[in-house]
Amino acid sequence: MAVSPAMAEDLAAEVARLYEDAEAALLERIAKALESDLDSPRWAELKLAAIGNLRTAVETVTDALQTDTDGAVRRALVEAYNRGRQAAVAELGALDIGRELVARETVPNAPAVDRLAASMAQDTRPVYARITRAVVDGYRRVVARASGNVLLGTMTRRDAAQRALDQLAARGITAFTDSAGRNWEMASYAEMAVRSVTARAAIDGHVDALAEIGVGLVIVSDAPLECPLCRQWEGEVLALSGPSGPHTVRAEHMDPPDQPRRGLLRRRGPAPTVAVHVAGTLLEARAAGLFHPNCRHSLSAYLPGVTTRPPHHATPGTTYEDTQRQRTIERHIRRWKRAEAAAMDEAARRRAGVYVRKWQAEMRKHVDAHEHLRRKPKREQIGAAR
Repeated sequence: MAVSPAMAEDLAAEVARLYEDAEAALLERIAKALESDLDSPRWAELKLAAIGNLRTAVETVTDALQTDTDGAVRRALVEAYNRGRQAAVAELGALDIGRELVARETVPNAPAVDRLAASMAQDTRPVYARITRAVVDGYRRVVARASGNVLLGTMTRRDAAQRALDQLAARGITAFTDSAGRNWEMASYAEMAVRSVTARAAIDGHVDALAEIGVGLVIVSDAPLECPLCRQWEGEVLALSGPSGPHTVRAEHMDPPDQPRRGLLRRRGPAPTVAVHVAGTLLEARAAGLFHPNCRHSLSAYLPGVTTRPPHHATPGTTYEDTQRQRTIERHIRRWKRAEAAAMDEAARRRAGVYVRKWQAEMRKHVDAHEHLRRKPKREQIGAAR
C-alpha cells in the first residue's frame, strides 16, 4: 500500500476545528464589543477604554487553543507515523521481507515524533505570537474607521462599524504574511502546518519501516493534475540514502510474490542485479517541493526487477490552472461566510449571504465544466486551508 500526504489529511481535522472555533469566537467577541453602547455619543471613547477587557478575553481563547492544539497534534503525529508504517506492512505483506516487518515492534519512533512536534511548534509560533495583537489592532482600526465616517457625515455609526468589521472579516481576523510573502488566515495557516507535519510523519513511518528491512529505493506515483513542483518527480525512482542527483545504481533483483525466498540475503549462488535509474534522493525531492500540502502523489517501495513504473494519468479538458481557479472560488466563499458571521445586523447578514450563494453558484458552474474536478465542501468552510 502506497503512502501519501492524503493518508494523514483527516488527522488535521481536529486541529482545524479548534482554530475555526477560536476564530469564530474572536469575531463574535469583537462584534459584541462594538455593538454595545452604539448609540452613545462617547462610543469611540468607551470602545477604546474597553480594550483591556477584549485583550483578556482574547488571551483566554488563545491559551485554551494552544493547550488543546498541543495534545491534538501529538496524537495526530503518532497516528500518522503508525499509518505510514502499516502501509509498508500492507505493501510488502506477500513477501518474506513483509512478514519480517510484521514481526517487528511497531512502536512509533519517539525521536522522530518529537522532532516533528518541535517542527510544528516552530511553524505555528508566528500564529500564537500574533493573535492578541492582531485582534486588538483590528478592533482599533474598526473603531477608528467607524468614528471617522460618522464625523464626515457619510453614514451612521452602525453602518460604519459594520463596514469596517466586514473588511476585517474579509481579510481574516488574524491574517499575517509569512517569510515567503504569502498571506494567511490563522486557521488556514495552522491547518496547513498540521497537514504538512502529519504527512511527513506518515512518510517517515513508511520509509523507516522500509529501511529497517533493507529496502533502499522508492517510486513516486503519477498523479493527475500535478503541480509544477512535483511534475519532475512523477514515476521516478528515489533513493532513501546515498548521493543526490540523477544516477544509475546496480540493485539486487527481488523475487516476485509468487516466488518467495528466505530473507533478503539468503540465496544459493550470487544474486542477479539490475540497473536502476535513480532521479535523486527522497530528501532531495521533498526539499524541492514533492509532498507539499495538498500534494496528490504517493510513494511506494521499489523492488528492482519487479516494480513497474506507473502509467501516466491524462486529464483532457482540465489543467492545473483549473484547480487553482477552484481554490480562488473557495477563498471567495470563505471570505463572504466570514462577513456573514461578523454581521452586526440582519441587513448585513443577508447581503453577505447573497455573495456566499453567488460564489457557490460559480463553484457549481466551474466543477460542472471540468469532469476531473470534484467539489470539496470542507474547503469552503471558514478557516479551511488555502
